[in-house]
Amino acid sequence: MVAPGGRGVTAPDVLVVGAGPTGLALALQAHDHGARVRVVERRTEVFRPSRALMLHVRTLELLRPLGVTGELLARADTAPEARLHLGRRVVPVRLAGLDLPDTAFPHLTFVRQADVESVLADALAERGVGVERGTELVDVTDLGPVARARLATPASTEEVDCPAVAGCDGVESTVRARARIGWRGGTYDREVVLADVDGTGPLAPGVAHVVAGRRGLLFLFALGEGAPWRLLATRPVTAPALPPGRPGPRVPREVLQALVDEAGLPFRVTDVPWSSAVRLQHRVATTFRRGRLFLAGDAAHASSPAGGQGMNTGLHDAAGLGWRLALAPGSRDPDLLLGSYDAERRPAAHRVLALTHLLFWAESGTGPVPSALRGSLAPLAAPAVPLVLGRRRLVAEAFRVLAQLRAGARGSPLSAEGAARRTRGPRAGDRLPDAAVVRDGRERRLHELLARPGVHVLLDRDAPVPGSAVAGPRVSVHRLDRPGAGLVAVRPDGLVGYRSARVDADELGDWLSLVGAGPAPRVGAERSAAGAAPADG
Repeated sequence: MVAPGGRGVTAPDVLVVGAGPTGLALALQAHDHGARVRVVERRTEVFRPSRALMLHVRTLELLRPLGVTGELLARADTAPEARLHLGRRVVPVRLAGLDLPDTAFPHLTFVRQADVESVLADALAERGVGVERGTELVDVTDLGPVARARLATPASTEEVDCPAVAGCDGVESTVRARARIGWRGGTYDREVVLADVDGTGPLAPGVAHVVAGRRGLLFLFALGEGAPWRLLATRPVTAPALPPGRPGPRVPREVLQALVDEAGLPFRVTDVPWSSAVRLQHRVATTFRRGRLFLAGDAAHASSPAGGQGMNTGLHDAAGLGWRLALAPGSRDPDLLLGSYDAERRPAAHRVLALTHLLFWAESGTGPVPSALRGSLAPLAAPAVPLVLGRRRLVAEAFRVLAQLRAGARGSPLSAEGAARRTRGPRAGDRLPDAAVVRDGRERRLHELLARPGVHVLLDRDAPVPGSAVAGPRVSVHRLDRPGAGLVAVRPDGLVGYRSARVDADELGDWLSLVGAGPAPRVGAERSAAGAAPADG
């Protein structure tokens, strides 16, 4: 039967399938850009425990306009310490205070996926959007003008028509399957063992212990949920029939102890409230969009846990898709706007996959080269590790790569250079760097001024106000105290979308109308004037 409240009742603009970090962040961003959002999740309970434990710099920047970064940092360890166990040597490592002057978050951030989901879900609830748990997407069809989704609960079924369905439903995505989108890649011959453990031994408490051995890496993080420690280790696949990405059966305590002993850590496992083994894969969907159906997060790509990229890359997808889905109805070319999501994010996913593939080979490969690197060369090089870590710029550059700070979209159809070419600062498609600025006599950061949803237009000191071109309700205008008479327009995801050395209201208006932020019948466009003095870029 079709339950009351199906077709005929006010339908959402965006139906989000899946309430993991990607789905929740996507729903939050779409809502904050004016879309009516509905979130469904087939699980009746929140999945626990967490499988991801890290947020990178760029991810925090992307979440900041949604008003959740402060709460995330309150739950996180932003000054983590690690101990690298290289043979008989133990090298202390601090992961805070990195040489990253162009961001407000110059540190690695350890935070449980459970906390990320909780903060995002609470933010949605404050906006009146709840997660409909126990509601499963059983079918979805692209009908051209709309997508039709069939939802089922234990009590009823329902059909919903809406302009967009965002599949954030994991590696076994129903949206991807119903859209007949390919899933290219393969599986690793290694699996990851995860466990929350308690134990005894002379290990420094509250820090992450990392062991590099011939058979792979083992991590003990002070971030367990059911116990003080989270254990992560790699080993050869033991259950080939287990579908990749799906948690397997419990791992016996004696097996976990054997992994710890093999790594050489002086730690005795005494309690294991939770454990699992997960087969790993490396895959990317052949497209992230088919008509009205979209993919994001694990539904769009799957990689090894190396480099802590999985949750972060999904959140980047959410930041790239949510505002597009919300603003597309006001775009002069909605198909181009929506199509640019796949054009930008799928190449980004391939780059992340290449990076994690290389890191996973180095971390867990059992061939002679990676085994020798970890088992023989790493201990010999241990005395030089503090010297290498002392090279702040070198370490910072490595973190820039992991955080995707240099990733951009210069080739995107949304990246436009004005006829009056600007020769300094970030190019169209680049991330807008953060900078120290002064406003009302006190120092702030540029990103702090832009920490709200929508498009931001940054005017140089002598630039005229572009008038009606910036009259859209999703546009904020800021004047910066820097030389010049041009402007930079920043997308909701922090990338420069348009720039020019002089104000051309027609060019700016054309770009704003493309991204759906141009003048509209609604009124109330907000303005802010920032007296600031950052370097140009």
